[in-house]
Amino acid sequence: MATNKNATVRYVALDQCFRNPGRKYFMEDLIAVCNNSLLDLDPESSGVKRRQVFEDIKFMKDSRGFEAPIESYKEGRKAYYRYSDINFSINSQPLNEQEAQQLKESLLTLSRFKGLPQFDWVEELKARLEQTFKLGAEDNIISFEENPFLTGREYIGEIYNAVVNKKVLIISYKPYKNKQELRFDLHPYHLKQYNNRWFLFGLNNEYNNLTTVALDRILEIQESKLNYIQNTTIDFSEHFDDVIGVSINPDQNTQKVLLKIHPELAPYVSSKPIHGSQIIRMNDSQYPTMELFLQINYEFESLIMSFGEKVEVLQPTVLREKIISRITQMQERYF
Repeated sequence: MATNKNATVRYVALDQCFRNPGRKYFMEDLIAVCNNSLLDLDPESSGVKRRQVFEDIKFMKDSRGFEAPIESYKEGRKAYYRYSDINFSINSQPLNEQEAQQLKESLLTLSRFKGLPQFDWVEELKARLEQTFKLGAEDNIISFEENPFLTGREYIGEIYNAVVNKKVLIISYKPYKNKQELRFDLHPYHLKQYNNRWFLFGLNNEYNNLTTVALDRILEIQESKLNYIQNTTIDFSEHFDDVIGVSINPDQNTQKVLLKIHPELAPYVSSKPIHGSQIIRMNDSQYPTMELFLQINYEFESLIMSFGEKVEVLQPTVLREKIISRITQMQERYF
């Protein structure tokens, strides 16, 4: 669970303690209340210590926090904590400086959806937030990679709603290598963007398997009357871990790939790894080697080709021969 989410949980728990006149909350009590709240939300939470609660109280009292009227009252050798104004609550306070900045940054992210069909509400919400909280989200700070001319973008909103509301879709589809139009019922599970294209993953009702649909090849979408089949087998947060791109072969294992890379390319791929399994090894020669463990697919082959003469496939032999074949065909085109 994210740290800022933990902090919010603690602030709410402490707020409830400080505005309760019927009980005296000493530091040990506050720590226990915070830990109980965190464990309710995340059973694996490591909890908080005394120092963290002191820091939370300091932040809540600060003008950058909530300007909470927290007072400590001595009782013997210990002290309990309470609001001097029992009617105070952080929930009734305006946004503090930190929350305002976080909301401002969120508005910039929301701007990414500008122009997408059925996401017009984002622009309306953005304008209302800016007006209500006096937040002028500055333009031209962040640019997201997006192709506004890509066909199929008009289906994103409809598909998104179908995934959220668990509706089956009738897809009319025209694959690249098939002149015949396909039509099938799909239980939509996940939308993914790769290389400026959008892909939909769902259960094909006819073949009962996971199907990948490129949105720019969709001709038409309609809502089906079939009952929606829940996804109970695929964790899409890990589904693409063994590949580059979106093409996954369930019958193929990951393979060790060894690449020889040009020294000029080494800093680039070191700072921007092409895959999570990447290991770069320095050898006695001037050329480092890159070791990868992944499924070999078309996207990976295309990525290797994009590096041109600065990458050489050493193994496996099958991949090396594929790249040689593609280079030979390219040469035939130009000579």
